[in-house]
Amino acid sequence: MKTLNHLRTRARPLAGAALGGLAGTAVDVGLLSTLLHRGVGVAYAAFAGAIAGAVLCFVANKYVAFRDRSRTDLRQVAAFGGVALATAVLMAIAMHLACDRAHVPYLTAKVVCAAVIFVCWSYPAQRRLVFAAA
Repeated sequence: MKTLNHLRTRARPLAGAALGGLAGTAVDVGLLSTLLHRGVGVAYAAFAGAIAGAVLCFVANKYVAFRDRSRTDLRQVAAFGGVALATAVLMAIAMHLACDRAHVPYLTAKVVCAAVIFVCWSYPAQRRLVFAAA
């Protein structure tokens, strides 16, 4: 029973972060698509989309995934900003490689790149650096 409770405790933040990530991704992909259709390069469009989506993800992660009811302070915003900036840079590089070099369609590339970056970087960094006290 203790193991089951531990799994539930660990799964809830991950599921909440994933749902918040999906909402953020909707904003991200919407901006990415709009900018690409207006002639902006894929790396720049991916960076801008990632930052826009990150704002929504912060709210979802703080209040839903990690149930952080503490007052938002400068340390938390700075930590989140650093993680979001690193995520956006990783996304820009990954999308450039996938789309411009490997010629993968941008929506397919976005799904794959976002999933890999979420699992390998964004979620662990948010959990450890931004919402560690929650």
